[in-house]
Amino acid sequence: MSVGPPSGRQRRRLALVGVPGAVARGRDFTRQALRDWGWDKTETSEDILLLVSELLTNASLHANGCRELVLTADETSLHVEVHDGTTAPPVRHPAPQRGVPGGRGLYIVERLSDRWGTHTYGTGKAVWAEIAASRLQFGMAAGR
Repeated sequence: MSVGPPSGRQRRRLALVGVPGAVARGRDFTRQALRDWGWDKTETSEDILLLVSELLTNASLHANGCRELVLTADETSLHVEVHDGTTAPPVRHPAPQRGVPGGRGLYIVERLSDRWGTHTYGTGKAVWAEIAASRLQFGMAAGR
């Protein structure tokens, strides 16, 4: 596999049904993809790993488990999708309370991504986030 920014559209998939340690496995998978694409040397790459962790954790805790992690990259963006086992939309809790654990996952996803959303299919859904390639190349902050 060559190292460098994706030429054209590249997609990588990681099956996670029944996989123990899905969050750690997804982070490792994402870290390797970022390395392969030359997108591993900025603070934004660390943000992507946190974003992936949040999406996978939410699927594990609130959506009948992780089914698949899909990374799609091209010259303009990185698209991260986590497929889970329910069609119920994710719930963004009211503002998290200081000192109370939990309830921050979607705030983190919203803050770290340029766009995010969901789409349902059959018996599940995908929660996705998108990050501009320029942020991964040059470490720029989200446009928020």
